[in-house]
Amino acid sequence: MTRTLTLTLAALMMHAPAFAQKRIDPLDCWAQWRGPLGTGVAPRGKPPIQWSENENIRWKTALPGLGHSTPVVWGDRIFLTTAIPFGEKVGDADAHQHAHGAHNNTAADRKMNFVVMAIDRRDGTILWQKTVLRERPHESTHETGSWASASPVTDGKRVIASFGSRGIFCLDMKGERLWQLDLGDMRTKHGHGEGSSPALHGHVLVVNWDHDDDSFVMAIDSRTGKPLWRTPRNETTSWSSPLIVEVDGKPQVIISATNRVRGYDLVTGRVIWECGGLSGNVVATPVAAGGMVYAANSYETREMLAIRIAGAKGDITGTDAVLWTRHRNTPYVPSPVLIGNALCFLKHYQGILTCVDAKSGEVLLGPERLPGVDNVFASLAGADDRIYITDRDGTTAVIQRGTKLNVLAQNQLDDSFSASPVIVGRDLLLRGERHLYCITNAKGN
Repeated sequence: MTRTLTLTLAALMMHAPAFAQKRIDPLDCWAQWRGPLGTGVAPRGKPPIQWSENENIRWKTALPGLGHSTPVVWGDRIFLTTAIPFGEKVGDADAHQHAHGAHNNTAADRKMNFVVMAIDRRDGTILWQKTVLRERPHESTHETGSWASASPVTDGKRVIASFGSRGIFCLDMKGERLWQLDLGDMRTKHGHGEGSSPALHGHVLVVNWDHDDDSFVMAIDSRTGKPLWRTPRNETTSWSSPLIVEVDGKPQVIISATNRVRGYDLVTGRVIWECGGLSGNVVATPVAAGGMVYAANSYETREMLAIRIAGAKGDITGTDAVLWTRHRNTPYVPSPVLIGNALCFLKHYQGILTCVDAKSGEVLLGPERLPGVDNVFASLAGADDRIYITDRDGTTAVIQRGTKLNVLAQNQLDDSFSASPVIVGRDLLLRGERHLYCITNAKGN
C-alpha cells in the first residue's frame, strides 16, 4: 500500500532521546513557519475565542525595530527576528539598488541591526537579543514589507534564522552563534523584498532562493552550516517557503513557484516530479496531507492545484495526478489552512473566505465575506475546529469550521499584523508591528 503523510518536526524528533529528556513534545510546539503539521493547524491547541486589549491578554511585550516574521515556539521559548535601523540616513541615490518596475517601495536609507530574539512564553520577558549582522540592505522592500520577514525554525537545540541576502544564522538556545552562511544578494521582482522561510527535516535545512537572477534550492547541514546540495531552478522571484513531506517513506521538498510546482528528493536534490498551472509571483506556501499537496496563487490569474504526490514522476501537468483545480477566489499572500477535511483560504488578500473538501474540491463554504476583516497578509491558522484570521488593522475573526459561516468572535487589538497567528496549547501568539501578544483564556473555553 502506498503511504503518504505530511512530514513534521514531531515525526522527525518524537523518538530522539535528547528531546525526550526535556519532555517537550513537538506536537505541543510551533517550531516552524506553518506549525507542527505544516498545515497551519495546532492539533492540540485550545486557544481563546475572545480577547481585547483588556481581556485575556497574559502579556504584551514591546518589540524593537520592524519584522513580519512569524514567531516559532519550543517549550517556553519564543523566537523571532527583527531589523532595527540605526545611524544617520543616507542620500536616496546611495540607499539601495532600484529594481526595474519598483513601485510603492520603502528605501533602505539606513544601516540596520539584524536581530534574533528569544522571549519567555510564560511572562513575555526578553531572554536575549542577538545582533547577527549590522549592514544596510542592498535593495528596497515594499512599503508593507520588512527586512525581517522570513520565519526562523528550531529543533530545540538550535534556532536558525534566514535574513535572505544578509545571510543565514544558526544560534544555540542561549543565543550563541554556531555558524553563518552567506548565499549572496537576491534581486527580487520590483525590489519588493524577501520572505521565504527555511524548512527543517532532521539535520537538513532547506532554503528556497527564487529571484530575478540565478534561482536555486539548497540543502544545508543544520549542525555545521555545510552545504549538502544545490539545485538550479528555472524560476523568477517567488516568496513561497519549502514544504517537506514524506512520500512512500522518503522525504520530499515541495516548492510552489511561477513555472512549476516541484517535488525534490531531500537526499540528492533531484527533481522527482513537476507540475505547471500557476501564474507569477507565488507567495502562498502549499499545504499537504493524505497523499495530496495543495498549491495556489492569484497575482495574474486565479489558480489552485490539488496534486496527488504518491507515485508522481516527471512532468505531471494535465495528468490525472492533478485531481482538481480552481480558478476563482484563490489566495495570493496568505497561505491556506488544512483543517480536518476542509481546505480553507481567502480571496487574494481580502476577507473573503472559501472552504472546499480537500479530496474532491467540492465547495463546503463560501465564498463568504467576513465582517470587519480586510487586507490579510497573515496566513490562516487553525485549532480546536476553529479558524483564526488576522488582518493588518488588528482584527482577528474566529470562525467555526462548518458548511455555514459562523463567526464566533471578532477581536480587535491596537496594532497592525502581517505575521501569522501561532497557537501553542491554550496560548495564541500574535506578532504585531510594535508588540508581541500572548492571549490566553485561563478559564479554558
